[in-house]
Amino acid sequence: MKITFDIDCTPEEARRFLGLPDVTEMNQAMTAELQKRLMDNLSAMNAEQLMKTWVPAGLQGLEQMQKMFWQQMTAAKDAATKPKE
Repeated sequence: MKITFDIDCTPEEARRFLGLPDVTEMNQAMTAELQKRLMDNLSAMNAEQLMKTWVPAGLQGLEQMQKMFWQQMTAAKDAATKPKE
């Protein structure tokens, strides 16, 4: 035997019925604080600052990675073309 109940209520009514706390004010305060911090951080950053944050080592890091790739490829080529004994 299967019994199904359909209850039509708002989230607020369900919260009260289940005895859950009302966190609306805390949610609004947290959202306002998050928005304030986000706006402060966005206004403080410019394009140059963003690039320094995203690419800390600048082009140096990219050059080092390129050199590493070339060294690995050269080593692999030398190992493949080395005469076998």
